[in-house]
Amino acid sequence: MKKIKVGIIGLGSWGECHLEAYCSIPSVEVVAICENNKSRLEEITARYRGLDVYSNAEQFWERDDIDLVSVVTYEKAHLEPVMRALKSGKHVLVEKPVSTVLDEAIQMQETAQQYGKFVAPGHLLRFDARYAQIYEALHDEGLGKPISIYLKRSREKKLFATYQRTHTVFELSVHDIDTAIWYARSRVTKVKAYGRHAMGADVPDILWSCLEFENGVLAVIESNWMTPERAGLAMDDCTEVIGEKGVAHFETRNSGLQLWGDQSGRVSVDQHIHYRVGGKIHGALKEQLEYLCECIRMGVSPERVSFPDAIHGIQVAHAIEQSARTGQEITL
Repeated sequence: MKKIKVGIIGLGSWGECHLEAYCSIPSVEVVAICENNKSRLEEITARYRGLDVYSNAEQFWERDDIDLVSVVTYEKAHLEPVMRALKSGKHVLVEKPVSTVLDEAIQMQETAQQYGKFVAPGHLLRFDARYAQIYEALHDEGLGKPISIYLKRSREKKLFATYQRTHTVFELSVHDIDTAIWYARSRVTKVKAYGRHAMGADVPDILWSCLEFENGVLAVIESNWMTPERAGLAMDDCTEVIGEKGVAHFETRNSGLQLWGDQSGRVSVDQHIHYRVGGKIHGALKEQLEYLCECIRMGVSPERVSFPDAIHGIQVAHAIEQSARTGQEITL
């Protein structure tokens, strides 16, 4: 079986997760990686042997043997690598948010259509079994049609020093915006949002957003960077969906694996997104990457993710930012 050949541009911590996940898929071969931080590139090549590595993106784009490119650069630096990949005949996975600028996301979609390639948003919660099972229950009459959706995402305070570079709606809320759009199967018509700046930064570290959909579904999204490091909870998330026939609920605070150590204290362990056990990689990231590579092999478009939904998500994100800043309800 011919292997799908992959290139990765952007090798920060999440870019390395892409590399690790791709390397765990037998039908995939990572043939090239690109990172302009040379010291970081040296760290990666010391751990992963046999890769063609580039610090110069121009040399990376000259390769004609790459089927799929993972774009894992900073949030505001997605457009150029996506466009270069599509125009050089490569399919693209672009990490969330696909862009913080609406016109850039539209340009990505139009270019993908023009060159006959797909551009897939990195909305990996659609590949997390917990979220996916709720989606199926909503649409196979198990829960019936959705009425209201509550999605919470809380991360450690220490991370905010890095991620305040981008508005919280694009760093934390973006996944939950997509999940709400996915579950509702509709478009948002009204937004009211509230932000608080507990740590004094320019962007809110606490953000509440209320979304009203065209079909009447209500969604509340809570996003914050306020979890103390000593709590030992890297991910403090909650999902509750009320349907016409039932309710779905899960949370990560008490239901996930925890390790209690004399020195380390309590540490929550990710068992859903990207993790290694028994020498093997598991999680939603690997599921997503494997799915996209199989779509390329089969010559079909990826239907489990939606770039039009990602574009609408950016519209909603901007409305949330505007509402939180002005105190006004925004109509889309």
